Amino acid sequence: MINETMYARGAESSVIREIFSYGLERKAQIGADKVFDFSLGNPSVPAPAAVRASIERALELPSDQLHGYTPAPGLPEARTAVAESLNRRFGTSYTMGDVFMTVGAAASVSMTVHALTNPGEEVIVIAPYFPEYAVWIEKAGATCVEVLADQETFQVDPAAVAAAITPRTAAVIIDSPNNPTGAVYTRATLEALVDVLRAANEGREQPIFLISDEPYREIVYGAEVPWVPSIYEHTVVCYSYSKSLSLPGERVGWVLVPNTCPLATRVMAAVAGAARTLGFVCAPALFQRVVADCVDEPSDVAAYARNREALTRALSEYGYTYVEPDGAFYLWVKALEDDAEAFCERAKAYELLPVPSNSFGVPGWFRLGYCIDYDVIVASLPAWKKLAEEYGV
Repeated sequence: MINETMYARGAESSVIREIFSYGLERKAQIGADKVFDFSLGNPSVPAPAAVRASIERALELPSDQLHGYTPAPGLPEARTAVAESLNRRFGTSYTMGDVFMTVGAAASVSMTVHALTNPGEEVIVIAPYFPEYAVWIEKAGATCVEVLADQETFQVDPAAVAAAITPRTAAVIIDSPNNPTGAVYTRATLEALVDVLRAANEGREQPIFLISDEPYREIVYGAEVPWVPSIYEHTVVCYSYSKSLSLPGERVGWVLVPNTCPLATRVMAAVAGAARTLGFVCAPALFQRVVADCVDEPSDVAAYARNREALTRALSEYGYTYVEPDGAFYLWVKALEDDAEAFCERAKAYELLPVPSNSFGVPGWFRLGYCIDYDVIVASLPAWKKLAEEYGV
């Protein structure tokens, strides 16, 4: 018999993916230059030249090394490269044993959620949040508990988290730099959150874990992105090279279980077990080699900064209200009517494709991914102006 839960998820699909697919259809109908698709976090910035050089070197390897299975946790050279890079950057002492290579960020987070929760437990997410968190949490048999961020700064609201914690709370997921708001959680915010978690841990058999999802860590505009394990010992870090190296289609990332975590040995074993259970064993071999070679390659933040400046300057002039993004490549904008979905439908008349905030867990906003080509952003500006004028702004 067909699994009805899986059927329902496949039938409804992701709102973001639906908008992206609609954009492809419109481009085929009227021309790609006439459609302004801000839906997907798909970097237009090319991968660094070092990535191509690494791939070309790897092509000279024997076939079994190039295309064969790697050890389940990943190639030793890739895991070592990740650990040593983190040590250089954050003054830590990680080893390859603390790193598990993964099939991208989706695998990293879903594996970690499965590793740290039991059916019937709860995982807190900070709304607005990446909608797939709820899917992965529910697949693990846990309950997704939405806690609103501060609605002015979009920082975590520690008091709201404290109010949401119950004896069933197993973990809290944070995402900084944040998708969809671009907010970067300050050290003060994180320390206040950790105070809440430590207070809640008193008398508990197992601590509440903090899952730090960090695929946008390198894409910041002058803000500090604190290293969360240095603030809270029960942190597991999830990462992907989709954004930092512009490799979203290659699906490669990692989970770090810091050796400073008191339960590190058990947690890493649980992460490995989750990878096995979910079918995520053995990240792509070729791109593990790319990671080993390119782990410290810088992201082209200047390109995103240019896009950000062009878009925010124009939208501000046209009367839109938005959250100033300190990181990632998304702009969180207040819809010009209360119904964000209705607003985004009206935007389609101008071939503008934003993502309504409802799928991120809050009403009244929309997300723009400004990782698209600069020329597309510039070409879209007259349409944004006309849309604002339609609303009398």
